[in-house]
Amino acid sequence: MASSTARPRVEHGTQAGEVAGRLLDSAATLSYDPMTEVDWETPLDKDFHGASPEWSTLYGTSYWNELSEAQRKELTRQEAASVASTGIWFEMILQQLILRDVYAKDPTDETVQWALTEIADECRHSIMFARGARKLQAPAYRPPRVAIELGRAFKTLAFGEAAYAAILVAEEVLDVMQRDWMRDERVVPFVRTINNIHVVEESRHMKFAREETRRHLAKAGPVRRHIHAFVIAVAAYVIVTSMVNKSVYANAGLDAERAIAEARANEHHKAMMRSSCAGLMEFLASAGLLTKPALAFYQRAHLI
Repeated sequence: MASSTARPRVEHGTQAGEVAGRLLDSAATLSYDPMTEVDWETPLDKDFHGASPEWSTLYGTSYWNELSEAQRKELTRQEAASVASTGIWFEMILQQLILRDVYAKDPTDETVQWALTEIADECRHSIMFARGARKLQAPAYRPPRVAIELGRAFKTLAFGEAAYAAILVAEEVLDVMQRDWMRDERVVPFVRTINNIHVVEESRHMKFAREETRRHLAKAGPVRRHIHAFVIAVAAYVIVTSMVNKSVYANAGLDAERAIAEARANEHHKAMMRSSCAGLMEFLASAGLLTKPALAFYQRAHLI
């Protein structure tokens, strides 16, 4: 149920404070408790997909055409669980980035209070995704070891626009696909509820990430801008290529070797990813973050 608690009105001293204040107002009036909003008790109905089938990594391939409806539904359930698990991994990185950014800052500042609110949201989301993956009867999918270690370095070293733009990349990619899933009646109802909660609350996070990226870039020189443009692109590549774990195919009862090969060559899925990132790429271009080295990684990830 959305909260009806009103936040006391205060004067905002800066543009960042004004944005944070509006986001705090929004969080006070429209936030959700996944423990009560999501139907965790009803057994999984395997007549439903776990995600819109058009978002499956195999949709449009010859292998997809050979699968039974039951196999397609099981595959999308495993893929949805993998996306959720990747979301948890990056949300843990995100929380540490934000905590480092606000460490020892004035806690009465509304930007700090919003940052803490966002962290609280992400904690709830991570638990929600974990319970959702378990209900989808999937294992705990983890990113590849190299991605985990790169994430460890990134959460320790990234700052400013590199941190906030990378946060934006992860959230924007998830946002577009989850908007499709939450409206799709072929998707199992509890997953649709999870997606709706995430879309509503992440819209505030994306607003803040865009504002913080712009604010930090205003102080960045050309060398820092080029370095961070490259770092953001590498982070985007690692995040996107880790979203669907290769073991989903075997867990769905498919020929994993064939499925991996067809998914890698799937032009339909690549087009879906590019279309989902059109607005993101426009923002990064307007911020001067689409340098030639960065573009190479976005193209490899099929985001542009």
